[in-house]
Amino acid sequence: MKHAHIFLVLIGGLFLAIAIIFLFFPRPTFSEVERRELKTPPEFSFARLIDGSYMADVSSWFSDSQPFRDEFMTLSMTIKKGMALQTKEGDEQFVFHQTGDVGADLMPGGMDEAERQAAESLKEQADREIPDGDISAADGEASKMSKSGILIVGTGDKVRALMNFGGTPASGNPYVATVNAYQEALGPGVKVYSMVVPIAMEFYCPEEARKRPGLYKSQLPTIKHIYSSLSPQVHAVNAYTALSDHVHEDIYLRTDHHWAPLGAYYAAREFARTAGVHVPDLSEFDANVIHRFVGSMYGYSKDISVKNAPEDFTYYTPKNKSYTTTFTIVNVDKDFRITGEGKPFKTQFFKKFKDGSGNAYLTFMGSDFLIVKVETGVKNGRKLAILKDSYGNAIPGYLFGSFEEVHVLDFRYFPHNIVEYCRHNGITDFLFVNNIFNACSAGVAAKSKALLTRKDRSFDPPATKDPTPAADAKTAPGSESSDKPVTAAPAAESPANSDTPDSPSPDSPSSEEPQSPVPHAEDLPTAVPGRQ
Repeated sequence: MKHAHIFLVLIGGLFLAIAIIFLFFPRPTFSEVERRELKTPPEFSFARLIDGSYMADVSSWFSDSQPFRDEFMTLSMTIKKGMALQTKEGDEQFVFHQTGDVGADLMPGGMDEAERQAAESLKEQADREIPDGDISAADGEASKMSKSGILIVGTGDKVRALMNFGGTPASGNPYVATVNAYQEALGPGVKVYSMVVPIAMEFYCPEEARKRPGLYKSQLPTIKHIYSSLSPQVHAVNAYTALSDHVHEDIYLRTDHHWAPLGAYYAAREFARTAGVHVPDLSEFDANVIHRFVGSMYGYSKDISVKNAPEDFTYYTPKNKSYTTTFTIVNVDKDFRITGEGKPFKTQFFKKFKDGSGNAYLTFMGSDFLIVKVETGVKNGRKLAILKDSYGNAIPGYLFGSFEEVHVLDFRYFPHNIVEYCRHNGITDFLFVNNIFNACSAGVAAKSKALLTRKDRSFDPPATKDPTPAADAKTAPGSESSDKPVTAAPAAESPANSDTPDSPSPDSPSSEEPQSPVPHAEDLPTAVPGRQ
């Protein structure tokens, strides 16, 4: 009986301590583990109390902002790692975390809580410049991609987190249909290119894991199927080989689901070669380093070893290039429906982040909720539009010496009819950049295809009856000013308004630029490159 009393006292004391902690200890407002703002106390109203929404929000806030949240999550990660499947030692050691159902929808339209917080933050900045510094955001792709499972490879400071791929060649068919539809809709005056980017699992999965059913599926057959199914008028960009040739360099981030800026450089160089424009050399760029970067894979894998293996995030900015960047922020509501857009304003393309920031990949433009136009000063009659997911964010900065203008559009947040946008801006080249998950998502294909028929009155009717998008386009000469932040630009009738005289834009690429052979499916390797 005495022991029973002691037991009851201990249990009661534990519950009392927990109650005191939850009721009286300070509640965090930001989670370093999840890299997001936590919920705040809801605003009270009798109407919301009566309909039950107030108490529901109180409950959500209470659970989301519990004291010592990150410490409890870190403890949970440590326990989870000890229970996970582990094999091998050293660089070949791996741990597999099954975080969802393999084969689940890879990229539906919804976003995770981190991106919801980012959207709310950016809505408040719609009429002013995005400041330098940490803009807490994640693009939502990782949360969907990670449903196929995450492999943690290696030990110590060489740990690498890899997302599993579970798609099939046939899953790329909707993407193929969409790209082909763009080629037809944009017409012969616009060259259409497709870049499907493999994820890191393709090149860095240990041999032992490759042999285990469900842990690895090669992405090469899917990419080859996509490229072989594209219209002959669509130019495939062989990013796969461009990356595999440099697999022993830092072409993918170890702690994040994105590729590294160096990997994006090799892909951008291959695109420039395919497009027959100036092919940039890495010596044309300055290297910038953000130290102690830990990316999205820490929160998604819940593996403590990822946090303990920070890496250098090295990105490249153009040397001696004069260019002007115009941002237009796209406004969305709490359900991520587009509600409008802010006034165009000029600012820096590259954002600065301090060492240790988990937002380093936002170096490129700072967000996905944007329409971006870069006027470069190049005079070759070529204007590029990039329709992309977040992998595409790292591409444009390498092409400021290759095109007169570079337009960056996100398929999730573009509010206009994309054919009219290309016509109005005199686009001559159109590039799709998607990681393989998005290239295998019917939802992504549908969102992108819908932009072809979106009703849009933002642009004046074309000046001629020629249906070719580039035939009646006007070109604003590239600005000679540097990419320095200025105050927000006044409202304009369209993002392309210019005070400079218009001049005709050619319908075809400059004859001075050499045309390189276009890679097709047969140019891809027959097998995944071996790891030395």
